[in-house]
Amino acid sequence: MKLSRPLNLLIAASEAVPYAKTGGLADVAGALPIELARLGHNVILVLPRHRSVADSGRIFRVLDSIPISTPLGTSEVTIEEDIVTTSDQLTVRVWALRHDFFFGRAGLYQEQGEDFDDNLERFVWFSRAVIEVMVYLNRQIGWGTDLLHLHDWQTALCAVYLKTLDSVRPDIQKVKTVLTLHNVGYQGIFPASKFWKTGLPQSLFTPEGLEFYGSVNLLKGGIIFADWLTTVSPTYAKEILTPEFGFGLEGVLQARRGRLQGIINGIDVGVWNPETDMYLPARYSADKPSGKRQCKQALQGELGLPRKDVPLLAVIARLTSQKGLDLVEEAIPELVDLGLQLVILGTGDTTHESRLAKIRDQFPDHVGLRIGFDEGLAHRIEGGADMFLMPSRYEPCGLSQLYSLRYGTVPIVTKTGGLVDTVASLDSHYKNADSATGFHIVVPTTHALVNAVREAVGAYRRSSLWSDMVRRGMKTDVSWAGSARSYEELFVSLVDAAGPGQTRNQ
Repeated sequence: MKLSRPLNLLIAASEAVPYAKTGGLADVAGALPIELARLGHNVILVLPRHRSVADSGRIFRVLDSIPISTPLGTSEVTIEEDIVTTSDQLTVRVWALRHDFFFGRAGLYQEQGEDFDDNLERFVWFSRAVIEVMVYLNRQIGWGTDLLHLHDWQTALCAVYLKTLDSVRPDIQKVKTVLTLHNVGYQGIFPASKFWKTGLPQSLFTPEGLEFYGSVNLLKGGIIFADWLTTVSPTYAKEILTPEFGFGLEGVLQARRGRLQGIINGIDVGVWNPETDMYLPARYSADKPSGKRQCKQALQGELGLPRKDVPLLAVIARLTSQKGLDLVEEAIPELVDLGLQLVILGTGDTTHESRLAKIRDQFPDHVGLRIGFDEGLAHRIEGGADMFLMPSRYEPCGLSQLYSLRYGTVPIVTKTGGLVDTVASLDSHYKNADSATGFHIVVPTTHALVNAVREAVGAYRRSSLWSDMVRRGMKTDVSWAGSARSYEELFVSLVDAAGPGQTRNQ
């Protein structure tokens, strides 16, 4: 489905690479606008001007200031613009909305693991600012927003405002909204006593509105009021309709399941490319794979492991139980007995950090550990490891398994969410050896994890089978191209259904 003209797409997110990042949301918000521009649309990405924006290496120029009104009063937002020009000469405008009191902080949402007390006020302000930016665009430069793409609870209020407080404003009356749910476990829940700060009428603080077990739930509001909902994999779109994965919102999502769609994420294949990756000690490709052996030996040396020709298994993750790190800790003695080496990179719960440090000391020739995050090391691990382990208890999409496929590092993943959608598991009898790209952990238990790794080690020792699987994974399309086309089709259908809008100029 194609419109006769490009769409004007405003994408609002609380973080985006390379400006600010805490998780996969930032990767999506940084990459998707560029892919939509490649499809011919006019795209502006809007985000808060976090302190980290200054460290991104990008140059912003001040465009204008406009007033933003919330129940706490009126303040000015300074609009700063960065123009991103791609290698194929496409441009995407990035607007950072500056409010230093709210966003000039070291953390995006937390300080020392504790949420900021004023997160509701911060994202009420940002959501109101996004609304006023759309009005500004239409009035000042004739750029009428066709569709507003929202991400997670931090921007969900925009969908509520457009259908309630701002429903009669002619500049934005025809704007359609899509809310993408990256992780339903994070909902933006605040005390009922703060509801007035949203500026919404009290009549919306009901079980049919934003009330959620006596609290305010911003994500719930977005789910109810957005024109369409997407999430980051087809399987996760089904999972969140159940109590196990819906985190209390499964009933609300069930009511809107006819307007819920799963679209798998992609990765930036320009950044994650073993043929050109400058972080790697050697480059390689599916057709010329010899450089991967050099990467493996260099990684073993960097992490203090003997340079032996044994299976090298990797974990890069937040060190939390949700990511299955407790299962990894319990499994390590059995994994060591399989004769493999394990490298782990991550930061998270201090309990997991200290346990892993003790295990590393217990098995110094088998376990390499780096606490913290190092972008270069993450690339070198993907380049040097033979297998990548993701035993997540739930994973809406996951990106690491996509990086692993791209780098010929065979993923071993829990059979959940986007992991099952992107990794084809090798049958234990090798009946699907011509299509498999990895292995599934059937359930998130230590026993199932060890069994999956054991199967992978068995396949690794069949060199022809293994090299075919590695090559197949590297040939898999994990780019944003297909996903962006799915978003485009959805966006066009929504705007087309709305009928002709206002006059729009690029």
